[in-house]
Amino acid sequence: MNIETEEDNQKFSFPTSIPTMPPKKKGTKTDCRKESTSHGLKTAERSKVEKKAVCCRVCNMKFTRRSALETHLRVHTGEKPFECALCNKKFTQGCHLRTHLRIHTGEKPFECTVCNKKFTVGSNLRTHLRTHTGEKPFECAVCNKKFRRGGDLRSHLRTHTGEKPLECTVCNKKFIQGGHLRTHLRTHTGEKSFECTVCNKKFPGVGHLRAHLRMHTGEKPFECTVCNKKFTQGGDLRIHLRTHTGEKPFECTVCNKKFARGSYVRSHLRTHSKVGAVCKKSPRANK
Repeated sequence: MNIETEEDNQKFSFPTSIPTMPPKKKGTKTDCRKESTSHGLKTAERSKVEKKAVCCRVCNMKFTRRSALETHLRVHTGEKPFECALCNKKFTQGCHLRTHLRIHTGEKPFECTVCNKKFTVGSNLRTHLRTHTGEKPFECAVCNKKFRRGGDLRSHLRTHTGEKPLECTVCNKKFIQGGHLRTHLRTHTGEKSFECTVCNKKFPGVGHLRAHLRMHTGEKPFECTVCNKKFTQGGDLRIHLRTHTGEKPFECTVCNKKFARGSYVRSHLRTHSKVGAVCKKSPRANK
C-alpha cells in the first residue's frame, strides 16, 4: 500500500493552470513530419520541372526524359543506328526497325474488328477504321474539305499553295504527292504492276486501274454540277467543265491559239510542222 506524504505532494505538485501555446503564425510548420513531407513534395515538383526543361539546342523542343531528347537529336544529326539485317535499311529508333521487320516476316498483328483486315502498324489500323466510321478529323482551313489522314490534308494544301516538292530525277517534272511521282516514274521504267482481272490489261498506277475497271462496270461516279452529265474519270469531268466556263488553258507556242485540251494543241501543232499545212492564225497565212 502506497502512502503519499505531504512532502511527496509538495514535490510532485501539479500547476494550477496549464500554460497555453503561442498562436501559430500563418504559413508556419510546427510538425517536423509535415515539414519533411512538404520539403519532399517541393523537391519532387522541382525535379518534375527540371525534367520538363530538357531542351533541344537545335529546335528548342522540350522533353520530359533525357533519353527522348537523345532519340530526337538523331533527326538533326541524321544518325540511324538501327539497321535491318535483311535489307540493310537503317532507322533512328529501334521501334521503327521492329515495325519494318514485319514487312519481311509478313506479320500483321493489328486486325480490324469490322472487316478483319490486318495491318503491320497500329496507326494504319486507326486510319482504316475511319473508312467504317466515316470520321474525317483533318479539315482544310482554306476550303473546309475534310480528310481521314493528316498526310492527305498536307498534300491537299499544296493544291492551294501550288507547291510541288517532289521532282522526277529523270525528267525533272514536279508533283504534289509521292504517289503521283511513283506512278510517273513507271512511265520511264515501263513497269506496269496493276493488272485488270477482267481483260488482263496492265497499268502503271492503281488509280489508272480503278478508272479502267469502270469501263467494265459502267460506273460513272463523277457528275457535272451544271448539266448532270456523268463521267468515269475525274479528269474527264474537269475537261468537260471547260465547255461551260470557256476556259482554254493550252496555248500554241507558234500562233498563240488556245485549246481546252492538251491533245487538241498537240494535234494543232502538226499543222505548223507539216509541209503545206498552214494554221489560219499563223503569220505565214497572211503572206
